[in-house]
Amino acid sequence: MDDIVKAALKKWPNVPDCRGWLALDARGDWYMRDDRTQAAGPFPRVKGSRILHDKLREFIGRNYEADADGCWFFQNGPQKVFVELEAAPWVFGVQWLDGAFRVETQTGRPVPSVDEVLVDEQGRLFLHTPLGLGLVRSADMDTAADAVVAGVWVPQDVRSADLPVRYGHDLSPQRRGQA
Repeated sequence: MDDIVKAALKKWPNVPDCRGWLALDARGDWYMRDDRTQAAGPFPRVKGSRILHDKLREFIGRNYEADADGCWFFQNGPQKVFVELEAAPWVFGVQWLDGAFRVETQTGRPVPSVDEVLVDEQGRLFLHTPLGLGLVRSADMDTAADAVVAGVWVPQDVRSADLPVRYGHDLSPQRRGQA
């Protein structure tokens, strides 16, 4: 977490949480969802405005984490901005570098290892890692398929509906905030 964010938390400890305004899609893109977008429908059916500003994406990535209930959020100064997730808390890129398959999060964080490889009923490939569960982004499926063909990764079948409970994440903290 950025030092400026930690300082803001100390200065303003009781700022209300924000829900529904930020989302992460299956490609690893962040979306802003204003009131009008939220009223038009749930994420990902209605996405909102893709965040293109590199510094803002980097700031979100550095301050992205989960609470004890498995709700992922971006700590924006003193305010937690909870994130609507299309598929999983992480979106992984996969590359073949220096004779090994390398995995990295949508925030640019290297993944130290892959503990489980899962394929759902839609053919989406998920990796469970020490950082948590992530979806392999579609652009990297060829490289991920190479890891499977090489026997480095052995996928197990899973139902996508079972993933949040099995791995302890909440796809829609906005619904939790409305309860």
